[in-house]
Amino acid sequence: MDQNLSILVIDEDPDRAAIVERGLVESGYTRVAKIGTTLNLVSRIQALAPDVIIIDLENPDRDTLEQMFQVSRAIQRPIAMFVGQSDGDMIRASVEAGVSAYVVDGLRSERIKPIVEMAISRFEAFDALRRERDEAQAKLADRKTIEKAKGLLMKTKGLDEEQAYAALRRTAMQQNRRLVDIAHSVIIAFQMDI
Repeated sequence: MDQNLSILVIDEDPDRAAIVERGLVESGYTRVAKIGTTLNLVSRIQALAPDVIIIDLENPDRDTLEQMFQVSRAIQRPIAMFVGQSDGDMIRASVEAGVSAYVVDGLRSERIKPIVEMAISRFEAFDALRRERDEAQAKLADRKTIEKAKGLLMKTKGLDEEQAYAALRRTAMQQNRRLVDIAHSVIIAFQMDI
């Protein structure tokens, strides 16, 4: 793992924050910042732009988890959360809020590095899945647009499916544009004629 990562520690308890910071520094992470309160959390994290976020809470409440959800949506960074006690509902809510590592009663400086590494790995795996999903959804939307444009050409120009597709493709090549962009133009043109 990259030891040059910037890591943000969020903890209202300065003694616990010191333990986390010491564990990070002992593990070779030297770019560590601390926030002592969750007030205006999203804007403060955006200003610091950390690579990894570690939040240490004795007992997280729903408001804090909602803030973590806002953070994960706005910033999309690995988040490791240390908590004092286990709660199944809280674990599920934390994972839904974007927490990559949820650690119960395990705040010891020697455990910090492997937990940070695990949070980063889980975040990267989840992020790759999210990108693949987004790509698949975009491709499906493009295919639907192309199919709609082909259908319009078939209906109004009396073309068969192969001819309609060839017309779209030929136009895309002639104009040096993407096939889906030409399909969008066809759909818009037919909507204007109505």
